[in-house]
Amino acid sequence: MVPLRSWWLGSALAVASGLPAMAAEPKPPIVPAAASAPAKPKAVLELVEDKHRDAVAVILQAPTITVKASDLEFVAHPNVYDWLLAHPDRTTLAWKRLKVPSVDITDLGRGQFFWSDESGSELTWQTVGRFENGVIWYATGKVKPGALLPSVPVKAVAVLHAPRGPQDKVTGDATFQPTVQVYLLAESRIGAGFVRMMGPSGPKMAEEGAEQFLFFFSGIARHIQRKPEQLEVLLAPAKK
Repeated sequence: MVPLRSWWLGSALAVASGLPAMAAEPKPPIVPAAASAPAKPKAVLELVEDKHRDAVAVILQAPTITVKASDLEFVAHPNVYDWLLAHPDRTTLAWKRLKVPSVDITDLGRGQFFWSDESGSELTWQTVGRFENGVIWYATGKVKPGALLPSVPVKAVAVLHAPRGPQDKVTGDATFQPTVQVYLLAESRIGAGFVRMMGPSGPKMAEEGAEQFLFFFSGIARHIQRKPEQLEVLLAPAKK
């Protein structure tokens, strides 16, 4: 399975000429920032939109788990990769069109997305900040860590930084090596106790989930870079 799920739960977003309609979709404003990712929670908070800043601050101040992961270097077109980050529902659809089992993600509109599973876990997330070659997501939901355990309310912040090298003058492709920093807050004694009970394996699972989350996007970007003729088919809207 392509595990967007494990990023949040291992704790738990205009393609060339192919999709011109996407250029008209509204995006959160890009906050001017240095080329590097914000290294500390305070720096992250400064990049978050005002209306989300208080909610994000609660998570950054006392996260239950904090992990950082990186992706392997890969080559892709920046327009493709950036579009995939903004459309996780279509990214998961692309995996399914490649016959790879993947989670279901619903576009709720206004930049919000929703995921759930059969066990009762669910998550809603949105972009709350941008910086040069980077995006900040804020998520809320609940996780059911085991069949005999109750659901645990969770909140999370993910900071993805995707620096890219110079674009090829012919193809427009560039080299990427993204990283993601995840802050997860389990909002109950049961959730915090479960994390403590897991010991070192908890952060390790979260790190592996974060790595898989990065591949969720980069895997499709790489595939399209190798087979650009499949772009329109893979990223087309779902048939109604």
